[in-house]
This record gives sequence, C-alpha cells and structure tokens, in this order.
Amino acid sequence: MQNEDVKPNFEFVALMAALMSIVALALDAILPAISHIGIEINSIDPIKNQLLITMIFLGLGVGQLFFGPLSDSYGRKPIVYSGFILFIVASIICIFAPSLEIMIVGRVLQGIALSAPRTMAVSIIRDTYKGDYMARVMSFVTAFFILVPVVAPAIGKWIMDSYGWRAIFYVQLIFALIVAIWFWKRQIETLKREYKIPFSISVFSTGIREFFKYKETVAFTFISGFVTGAFLVYLSGSQHVFEDQYGLVEEFPYIFAGLSISIGLSTFLNGTLVLRFGMRKLSFMALIAFCLIALIYVIIFWDKPNPSVPVLIAFLSCQFFCLGFLWGNFRSIAMEPIGHIAGIGAAINGFISTVLSVPIAQYIGGFVNSTVWPLFLGLAICGLISVLIFVILGQKPLLARRVVQ
Repeated sequence: MQNEDVKPNFEFVALMAALMSIVALALDAILPAISHIGIEINSIDPIKNQLLITMIFLGLGVGQLFFGPLSDSYGRKPIVYSGFILFIVASIICIFAPSLEIMIVGRVLQGIALSAPRTMAVSIIRDTYKGDYMARVMSFVTAFFILVPVVAPAIGKWIMDSYGWRAIFYVQLIFALIVAIWFWKRQIETLKREYKIPFSISVFSTGIREFFKYKETVAFTFISGFVTGAFLVYLSGSQHVFEDQYGLVEEFPYIFAGLSISIGLSTFLNGTLVLRFGMRKLSFMALIAFCLIALIYVIIFWDKPNPSVPVLIAFLSCQFFCLGFLWGNFRSIAMEPIGHIAGIGAAINGFISTVLSVPIAQYIGGFVNSTVWPLFLGLAICGLISVLIFVILGQKPLLARRVVQ
C-alpha cells in the first residue's frame, strides 16, 4: 500500500539514488579511457569506439522492457538481485575482452543488467509513496543522481592514471556490490502479495496494442527518442571531440562536469517552472530554443573549422540547458493518457525511445570526425523533426475529450 503519512528518510532517498547512479557511473566513468581501451583491444577508430557508449543504451532499452513486467509478478527485490548478478558477469566480460566486438557484448549486457536497479528504484518509490511525498522523493533522488555525471569522468581519469583502465570496471563492481548488500540489508519488498500479477506473454501483446491506441503517447515517445539520440551523439563523441580534435586530454573531465551542471540546473528549474507554465508549453518553448541554438551554430560555422573552446562550450551549455526541460516533461506527457497500463506502458515508452536513439546517435556520430559541426547539424535535424511531431501529433484534444467525459 502506498503511504502518504510516513515522511521519506535520508537513507531511503540515498539508497534509491545509489541504485540509479550505477548507470551514470558505468556510462561516464569510462569516457576518459575510451582511447586507451581502444588501443589495448586493437580498435583505433574513434568512431567505432563510440559503440562502447551507445551500446549500453541499447541494453538499457531492451532490459527495462522485460524487468518492468517481471517485477509486477515476482516482486522488486528479486529483479534487483538478478540485475546485479548479470552486471557482475557483464563487467568481467568487459575487463577481459580481447576485441571491440566482445567488449560491445559486455557493454550491452551491462545496460540490460543496470536497467533492473534503475527501473526498480522508480517502482519502489511509486510503491512506497504517492502524491506530494512521491514527487519530493523523486526530486531528492534526481538531485543525488545528477551529481554522478558531474564527477564520474574525473574519478574515472584518476583511477585510470593511477591503476589502468580496467580498474574503472573493478571500482564499478565494488560500488555495485556495496549497493547490493545495502539494498539486501535495509530495503523491504514493497510490492504487496495482493498486487502481484501472474506473468504471461499476453501482458506484452495487450500492452503494446493499448499503448499504440493513444496518439499523444506515441508522439511523445518518438520525440523522446529523437532528443535522446541527439544528446547521445554528444555523449558518445565528447571524448573524441575534446581530446582528439581540441587536444584537451587533461581538461576533458572538467569540461564534461561543467556541461552536466548545465543540465542539472535546468532540471531543478523545471520543477518550479512547470507549475507556472505547464509541461506542454514549457517543453515546447525549450524544444524551439534547442532547435534555434543548433541552427545558429550550423549557419555561423558552415564550412569553417572548429571555434574556440569557450565558444563551443557556450553553445553546448545553452543546448544542454534546454534538455532539462525536455526529458522529464516529454515522458510525463507520454504517460499521462496510459495510467491504466503504467507499468508496461513505461517499459514500452522507455524501450522505443531508447532503441530509437541508438541508431540515430551512431549514424550522426559517424560524421563527427574532424569537426564538431556535424554534431550541431544532427541536433538541429532531430530537434526540427521533434517540433514537427509535436505540432502535428502532440496536441491535446485526446486529453480534453477525456476530461469532458
């Protein structure tokens, strides 16, 4: 039963944040090590090495599609345990991978594994709290979660410089084991026996059919995919841009941290401004700004070399500031009409948007070779497609009809 009376405590918030933060640690800590990993596994093409980032997203998308419904049948804790066990196996594969292909297998499995604690953290919060307390807990968890991408690359570089790149994976394993033991000792099962749903394949087929009945849900799921794909181009190519194109090997972790703070700041502001402007209006304004910033860069630096570092950081900071007003709002809008299938609906939403983002990022990232200009062109194209979908399919008549009824 959800609890409105018990106030969230610090340990619960910290534990849920830790469950989600393993994903950010696995993603961002290896960014400074990508070129070193590539040399050791005989893969010197920086474009191909971007797969070490994008493929973990593929795993995250696939994993949540299965772990979400399974947790409704077997409980939250067994799913978290299974995710941690798979993460250990996947990390060992990455540590001893002799080639890029084997390393990619390990990264996909890491993504599948980490989708379990990531998805279950949200489910446990939803099981335990509702209303204002649930929103408050999610805000606190997000606050903790945002800190990880800020510090992870710097931590990863320090570990690599001191002990080698494999030590980054060992540290991830140690952190995962600590969180797993903490979770086992201190967190009770939150899915009550009476709420368990017998698992069957029909859960997927029924959920998919119901999901695609709602135009607004489908529209904002695809918009999320395009926006995430645009950001994933930067995430997977940032090491190549700043270290190879600009030669900022030592400075890269700090630049990455500064840009992460830009996203974090707008995420915090969104929590306040969304009450004033509404999530549709606020996200649409941010999406327009996202497109304009990218288009301005494309026009100014057409057929020109990379700008100075401060100029590039200024453009990226403005670009990513918009993202904090997009991700959460788009997912909330997509989920609004399908509250009656929230579990499988959230899984399908996450699966489609994540899997869509991976080929987009991989295709656009293939052009970010000698200059960063193709990155902004990709951001502009993905943004413009999202605006068109928003205008044509993302309107509100469906919700209005439901309210009237």
